[in-house]
Amino acid sequence: MTGLTVARIGPGATVQDLGRGGYIAQGLSRGGAADRLAILEAAALLDQDPTAAIELPPVPATIRFDRPARLALTGTPMTARLDGDPLTWHAVHAVAQGQTLSVSPAGGGYGYLSFGGGIDTAIRLGSRAAHLAAGLGRALDSGDDLPLGDDTAGRTDRVLDAGARFAGGTLRILPSAHTALFSAKDIARFQDTAFVRAPQGNRQGVRLDHDGAPFATDGQLSLLSEIARPGDIQMTGEGRPYLLGPECQTTGGYPRIGAVVPMDLPRALQAPPGAALRFRFVTREEAMRDHLSDDRLLAALRGKVRRLTRDPRDIRDLGRYQLISGVTAGRPEGQEPDP
Repeated sequence: MTGLTVARIGPGATVQDLGRGGYIAQGLSRGGAADRLAILEAAALLDQDPTAAIELPPVPATIRFDRPARLALTGTPMTARLDGDPLTWHAVHAVAQGQTLSVSPAGGGYGYLSFGGGIDTAIRLGSRAAHLAAGLGRALDSGDDLPLGDDTAGRTDRVLDAGARFAGGTLRILPSAHTALFSAKDIARFQDTAFVRAPQGNRQGVRLDHDGAPFATDGQLSLLSEIARPGDIQMTGEGRPYLLGPECQTTGGYPRIGAVVPMDLPRALQAPPGAALRFRFVTREEAMRDHLSDDRLLAALRGKVRRLTRDPRDIRDLGRYQLISGVTAGRPEGQEPDP
C-alpha cells in the first residue's frame, strides 16, 4: 500500500513544499508552494515539521486513502467531503483506510492537502517540490500513487483561523533596483491605481489589469538583466504589470517597480481572478516590524491552533462518541444516600 491514490484530479495540481533555496546563481528559482503560509499552517495543525503537500489550483480532486492517515486542509477554502460527509477547512481530520476524499473549488486560489508524515516522494536538490518550469517533477495525474511518510503524531479535530487573506486588498511593497527609474508621478499613480487580478496567470506569475496609461521608464529597452524574485512587480514592454510567482525566471530585463513584502506575498498570490489589489510603498524598517522567519511563524501558528467543535449533524458515527460524562445523583457533598 502506498498511502493514497489519486483517483481523479484536474490540471495543474502538483506536490509542493517550501521549495529550494540557494540555487538562483544556477538559474533555478526557489519554487515551492505559492502560499508558503498554508504549508506552515498545515504543519501547525498536524503538529509536525513542514512537509510536502498536494497543491490544488481551482480544480477538483478525488483521493482514495490506502491506509489510515491524518489530513490537514489549508490554503484557499474549497468544498471537501470524506465519503460524502463535509469537512471543515483549515482543520485536521482523521481518515480511515479505504475512505475517499473529494475536493471541489469554491473560488480561485490554491488549496493544500497535507498529511501526517508528509508525502514521501523523492528528494531532488533538497526538495520534493515539482518545478514545472525547470523540468523538475511533473503535474499530478489520475491514477498516481503517492507514498506517505511515518506519522509520529496523533492530533486530529483541530482548527486554525486563517484570517481574510483570500480576497486581495492592499499589499505592502518595497522599492526595487528599478523603482528610481520611474517618475515620481508614475510611482504616485501606481499607488493610487486599483488593479484587478486577471484570469491569466500560473505559478510563474499573474497579470494585473488596470485602467489608464501604461507604466514605463525612460530607456527601459536598454536595461541590463538583473536578479528576479517571487513578489517582484514587473512591467512588460507594453507597460502592463505582472506579479512574479514561485517559478519565476531568475533574471530579467523588464523594469520592476517594486517587490511585495514577503509576509504579504501569500495574500498576493492567493488573490482570485477579479480580486482588487492595491500597492503601498513601505520602508525596509516598516516591513521588518512584523517579519517572521519560518521557524518563528510556525511557532506562532502552533499557539493559535484550537479544538475543532464539530456539528453533531455532520458526524455519521455519532454513537461512538462520549457525549455525557460526570453524571451524579445531585446530592450535596457528604450526604449519604437514602436507605
